[in-house]
Amino acid sequence: MENSTTSPRTLWNSGVNALLQFDFIAPLLFRIYLAPVFWMAGWSKFTSFDDTIEWFGNSEWGLGLPFPEILAALATGTELAGAVLLLTGLGVRLISIPLMITMLVAIFTVHWSNGWLAIAEPHGIFATERTMEAADRLTIAKNLLREHGNYEYLTEHGRLVMLNNGIEFGATYFIMLLSLLFTGAGRWLSIDYWITRPARTPAASTDGCAT
Repeated sequence: MENSTTSPRTLWNSGVNALLQFDFIAPLLFRIYLAPVFWMAGWSKFTSFDDTIEWFGNSEWGLGLPFPEILAALATGTELAGAVLLLTGLGVRLISIPLMITMLVAIFTVHWSNGWLAIAEPHGIFATERTMEAADRLTIAKNLLREHGNYEYLTEHGRLVMLNNGIEFGATYFIMLLSLLFTGAGRWLSIDYWITRPARTPAASTDGCAT
């Protein structure tokens, strides 16, 4: 008869329980990854705020949204505040909601028509007629640079690519934020954890975020 302490299920459960001691790492890395993304996006909007307002409101080359001043301010403030809150681990569940909304707005108003790919690729299941045409234009651009420019110098630190501006990055950020909405900021390295810690019992959730 198999010893219950060495059965596959027992060993598996022991391994999972040991792994859960480090469950704070994933939300921490998500927060560290997302914080500069939203800070750079918000800071770019803030430093050229008049252009941001015009882009939000212009129906010919922009988003054509109503109340562009208000929406531009909300988007800018949400991204800047969100970056700080994500980095410090304060109110992570709460700030994840408006940040997800900004991602959905960006996905459906800016990137949706461009398909999935952020960078144009001529092959693969996500390739479209648009990305294949972009790849052809990139080939022309490379040939021009090889003939009239210092191509080796220009590509020394990375290859030339054609931006497709699809939903890939926005969808990725949305999924990461959705994960943070469920997990919270994580234990130990977040303000949320230390704020809520006195109110928790030993049997309470260890996600470290009640907000």
